[in-house]
Parts: sequence; structure tokens; C-alpha cells
Amino acid sequence: MIKITFIGAGSTVFAKNVLGDVMLTEALHECEIALYDIDAGRLEESFTMLTALNHNINGGAATIKKYLGVEQRKDALSGARFVVNAIQVGGYEPCTVTDFEVPKKYGLRQTIGDTLGIGGIFRALRTIPVLEGIARDMEEVCPDAWFLNYTNPMAMLTGYMQRFTKVKTIGLCHSVQVCAPNLLKALNMEEYVENHTATIAGINHMAWLLDIRDLNGNDLYPEIRERAFAKNASEKHGDMVRYEYIRRLGYYCTESSEHNAEYNPFFIKAKYPELIDRYNIPLDEYPRRCVNQIAKWEKQKKELMEDSTKLAHTRSREYASRIMEAMVTGNPYKIGGNVINNGLIDNLPAEACVEVPCLVDGSGITPCHIGKLPTQLAAMNLSNINPQLLTIEAAVTKSKAKIYQAAMMDPHTAAELSIDDIVSMCDDLIKEHGDWLPEYINDVR
Repeated sequence: MIKITFIGAGSTVFAKNVLGDVMLTEALHECEIALYDIDAGRLEESFTMLTALNHNINGGAATIKKYLGVEQRKDALSGARFVVNAIQVGGYEPCTVTDFEVPKKYGLRQTIGDTLGIGGIFRALRTIPVLEGIARDMEEVCPDAWFLNYTNPMAMLTGYMQRFTKVKTIGLCHSVQVCAPNLLKALNMEEYVENHTATIAGINHMAWLLDIRDLNGNDLYPEIRERAFAKNASEKHGDMVRYEYIRRLGYYCTESSEHNAEYNPFFIKAKYPELIDRYNIPLDEYPRRCVNQIAKWEKQKKELMEDSTKLAHTRSREYASRIMEAMVTGNPYKIGGNVINNGLIDNLPAEACVEVPCLVDGSGITPCHIGKLPTQLAAMNLSNINPQLLTIEAAVTKSKAKIYQAAMMDPHTAAELSIDDIVSMCDDLIKEHGDWLPEYINDVR
């Protein structure tokens, strides 16, 4: 029997999507599912929901077990063939609040703070030690398992696992598979939504739509560019930053405008506050989402618990079940995956974690060589890769100097703050995190 371990099973809605997909997949539906979390209440909620879903859509064919706390983690992982990671170390409170409120005292504003910027750096610093423990357990009790990482900051966490552990790891994001279809819908080019080919490559949350064509081979970019320019000039909408990318850089990228507004020095600037309104940038967006998601889940939980017989599921667009299916059956499937570069993109560093097309089949995951990115796109990626690599080094070496350097190299942080303020802000964040962060060596000269 195939065993699938879901780490961070308290992420109930996401667990429903991934494991509901598994239950609807013929090659997987009789699997053993191990749910693991450190929060007893949320683990029980997910277990109750998934048990009902298993009965409703799968005839109870899957075996579902639950495991609580670090002391049961090895049991949850033992013998697993696939491990899905969806943890959020430190949660919304206190850690996400800390990531936003401390920088705000220095005049540094963020939108999402989970991938890059000072928020992304500190999210990685508190998550990598947890991943290290998971990796050591996997190396002992399921050394051949695949680790499917969905947790942000994707490039930092996946890059750490792939470079510093023996665990077979792939990083997965929702944004690749919806990038081109959502762009075409937004620009009223619906006739191509199901009738196009696309090539996407770069880094997570900033992978580039390098080429998009209709099924006859005609280039769709000229019309996309014309419509994007016109839309940005005529109306306020939620994707103005990425449309400005098309105008200034020539290409669209995978992740949302609220994310990309903070990945560069161009849009969130204290000296030019009018840019926030001009590009419709939602400052402090992620904390708002967290509050809304918590309230939404309380409502959903009540509905689920009132009548679990109505629980249903339609297979989602998440990659996880399709990767498992391809490996189990040998039937190939194409994904956009996060892997160590090693020459896949010629003008990005070998040790960078890049997002490229990958073929999945019975032999595992084979990433595709892309060649060179257009120079301006590689430059944008490099501005994000540098703090990513330094953050990983900081986590591995426990060097406080590396934390400062990662923050100094972050394009948005460096554009807004002096070096002294960056160092002071990092010290404040380390202090506020308390036990959520390991001890760092004060190696600054």
C-alpha cells in the first residue's frame, strides 16, 4: 500500500484539495494517509473532515491515521513514499504579525512578506530548522520518499532541502499552471484559454512567460502587450504591476502583482507615496488575508461539521496527486517545478533554486534545460536570488552577519533603509522572534 504523509495537516482546506485529489485518483485511492501536525485541535478537525470525505467520494478505500507532535513525527513518516509539506512555522500570530509590524517601525512597508523581503527572510530562518529535523527523520525512516514542498518561501526552503539534505525534493507552486490562462481571461482573449502553448521559466513567484502561442503556432504576445498597455492606461485593476512588467521588461511573470510589488525597488517607495495608488498596491495584504481566512475557516468548519454527508470534491489543478500518479503508473506528466539550477538556466547561478518545466514519470522528475533568459529577466531574478542564497547560508551557518547581508541585498529593503537601520531592524526581529529562532552567532566585525 502506498503511504502518503501530509505534514501540516492542520491546513485543512489545502489538505482537502491535495488528499481529495488523491482519493479521486485510481492509482492512489487505496493508499494510507498519515496526517501530521503539532496542533491537536486542527489535526482533529482535518482528520474528521478527511475521514468523511474518504467515505463520501472514495467508499472508505483509503486508510487515514493521525500523528501529533514531534515525538510522533517519525511514525508519521515511516515507510512513506510521498511526503507533502504545508507547514507555517510561527503562524499568523505571533510570527507573521512580527514580520510586518517591526519593519513598519522603520518605515519599511510590505504586501505579502512570505517569499522575499524581510518577511520572507525571517520566515525562512524560522522554518529551515524545522525542515532540518524533518529531513533527518526522512533520511532514517523513508529514505526513498519524495518530499513535495508547498511551503513558502519556496526557493529558500526547497533550495535548502535540495542542497543540504539527502531528501529527494521538488518545490511546487500554484502560480505556474494558472499564469497564462488567467492572463488571457483578464485580457478578454478567452478563445485561447484552452488553446495555447506556453513556456515558463525563472524562479518561484518570478518565473517568466517566455513564449505563448495559439495551437497554429502564432505568437500571442503582440496582442497581449497591446491589450495590457491599454488596460493599465484606462482603468485601475489588481494586476497593474505585472502589466507594467510587460511594458518595461517585455514579459509577464507567474505570481500576482501584490507579490511582485515588493520584489524590486520600483513600486513601494516612501519618497513616492503616489505610486501605491497609481499601481493599486495593497500594503499589508497578507495580514488582512490571514484574518479573513481564519474567519472563513470558522464558517466552513461549522458547515462541514453540521452535515459531513454533503462533503464532496472535484479534482483540483494542484500538481501533487498528478506527480504521485505519474511516478506510480509511469504515465508521464509535465509540471513547473522548483529544482537546483545546475545549468538549466545558463545565466543564473548553478546553486540557485529555479522554476522550470519538468517531466515526471516512473523514473522520477527530470527538469528541462532552458538556455539563457533575456538579460533583463535574468537581472530581475538575480536581484531575488542573492538574498535567497544568503538566507540559506545564514540558516546553515547560524551567522548573524549573513542575516544582515541577506537583508542588505534585498532590493526593496535596500532601496528604503540605510545599512545601520537594516542591521538594527534585523536585531529587533531576532529579539521579537525569541524561541521561534535558533541562536545566531554574533560574528559581525
